[in-house]
Amino acid sequence: MTVSAQKETLEFQAEVSQVLDLVIRSLYSNKEIFLRELISNASDAAEKLRFEALTDSSLFEDDPELRVRVLVDKDAGTVTVSDNGIGLSRQEMIETIGSIASSGTRRFVEALKDRQGGNQSNDQSGEQSGNKDAATDGTLIGQFGVGFYSAFIVADKVTLISRRAGLGAEHGVCWESDGRGSYTLETVDKPGRGTDVILHLKDDEKEFADDWRLRSVISKFSDHIAVPVEMLKQDFRSDEEKEKDEDKDKAPEYERVNTGQALWMRNKSDISDDEYKSFYKHISHDFEEPLAWAHNRVEGTNEYSTLLFVPKRAPWDMWDREQKHGVKLYVRRVFIMDEADKLLPHYLRFVKGVVDSNDLPLNVSREILQHNRKIDTIRGANVKRVLGLLESMAKDEPDNYKTFWKEFGRVIKEGPAEDFSNRERIAGLLRFSTTVGEGDEQDTSLDAYIERMKEGQDKIYYITADSPAAARHSPHLEMFRKKEVEVILLSDRVDEWLVSNLHEYKGKHLQSVTKGELDLGEIGAKEEKEKTEQAAKEHEDLFKRLKDALGDRVESVRASSRLVDSPACIVVGEHDMSANLARVLKSVGQEAPSTKPSLEVNLDHPLVRRLESESDQTRFADLGLILLDQAELAEGGQLDDPAAFVGRLNKLMLGLFMTGG
Repeated sequence: MTVSAQKETLEFQAEVSQVLDLVIRSLYSNKEIFLRELISNASDAAEKLRFEALTDSSLFEDDPELRVRVLVDKDAGTVTVSDNGIGLSRQEMIETIGSIASSGTRRFVEALKDRQGGNQSNDQSGEQSGNKDAATDGTLIGQFGVGFYSAFIVADKVTLISRRAGLGAEHGVCWESDGRGSYTLETVDKPGRGTDVILHLKDDEKEFADDWRLRSVISKFSDHIAVPVEMLKQDFRSDEEKEKDEDKDKAPEYERVNTGQALWMRNKSDISDDEYKSFYKHISHDFEEPLAWAHNRVEGTNEYSTLLFVPKRAPWDMWDREQKHGVKLYVRRVFIMDEADKLLPHYLRFVKGVVDSNDLPLNVSREILQHNRKIDTIRGANVKRVLGLLESMAKDEPDNYKTFWKEFGRVIKEGPAEDFSNRERIAGLLRFSTTVGEGDEQDTSLDAYIERMKEGQDKIYYITADSPAAARHSPHLEMFRKKEVEVILLSDRVDEWLVSNLHEYKGKHLQSVTKGELDLGEIGAKEEKEKTEQAAKEHEDLFKRLKDALGDRVESVRASSRLVDSPACIVVGEHDMSANLARVLKSVGQEAPSTKPSLEVNLDHPLVRRLESESDQTRFADLGLILLDQAELAEGGQLDDPAAFVGRLNKLMLGLFMTGG
């Protein structure tokens, strides 16, 4: 870093140069969005000032009319986006612009690279791609708070001059960079609060140094922004007429170029789909269109308007513990807060939109939102609208719903535990893979499962495992396959949380196939059940010998009615924690209650028959332990003593070789 008086040159954060390179290269075919992003940032700055001024009106200084101005200088080849919003202090400028989304920069780089190809591993990987998909990678830019850097798509140098509201004119700061690794900061005088972003256009981007070109972009992307967007008033007189004008040196006149009416306050019948999509992109900083939206206006004792959107792609921080979520809250068209998370439950955190209340106080805070009946009413209505929107999509637009489920399915699975009153509706939206079909695509609803249930079946059967393959190939499914009974395959971590809170659906009990003794009710043949019970009595000595050999590792040993091809499997009690859930808890550092499983053996299997005939007790114990270890491995478990397992297996193999067996 070099310092001269109040001017200093600083290096960008380590990943920032990568971000700039990726942003500029990824958005090359959608250059117009730079203006949308800069105007959106300016609008946000104005809204933040309006909010802070609710408690400190002096922040307005002598300029209470908020606005954004876009200026063009053809001779200089510059475009300036100026606002009189909250502005930035020197430190804020370093933290928000010099550091770029400091909490997620590395993930931004990784996610953007991944969307450019996934299998490319170095920084130059995207340079040869040259395909149309690269242009769509900009879906992440606004989500990461780096929309300002879209300016470098059309500019080879960007100058930003800002002063925070409430500070003196001498506290202005000038930021400047060519985007190549460093930037300068200099203290300057700035009489007016707010921010001016000056773009020095590249030689081949001078098309944007045109008044009409910029007006068309503003009309396309920013027409709905509530803050006035102004440009110099058009003067259609000839140069000669202008020269004769005695008032030619008067102050320039500006005119509003966006309509600025709050979209959510207009009648739905007057709003086109394109206007809805454009508004969504503005509030979400998403470059893709939404999958669906719901626009409602409620009148009566609690008057409010809502406009809620379901995105097409999950945000980058969906699973971040510090992820912010929620819709924008307005009170009588005054912006109050950006992430009002009390207006929607956590399992709907992907929803974007606006809630505008006529009845809440302008000084509403997050604490007030937690204990406000009007907020509870709005929240409940929002949930019903979003669930209704998803139900309609699932019914009428199955392809869109498939896209939605792929992105947000795991989040929706949190719903039954979080929202008891809507548990059944949420369950109806869930999709699963099952033993019907070979793929792992989650496309079966609980309603579809119930329709396919066999005559006499009164339960919804499921299995949880740590991977789709482990679930699909589990020994516990062998009898179900033989009887052609469909089983839901669950392998997401959240699935254990789901089934522990969703016990039935439309009167059908959800039953794990890995818990308790198998009871297929009327589906299971009476003769087979009696045969198993009779065999169990005949082999009591085998079970006792095995229990003695396995000791405290198992609760009991019994004959299995669920195995067909495998020699053994482990089963936990009906009300015990599943082995998979115990593994999930341990993997995140939480204690799991110790539960002894039972070992079920397939009495028809040759290995079990060989075991029963073994007279050498030491050899019998080794074989029994191998049987148990294999059963645990088949369920995706980890052995406490894998070396001992290998030793016993080697001993067994060596014995077979020596005897020629």
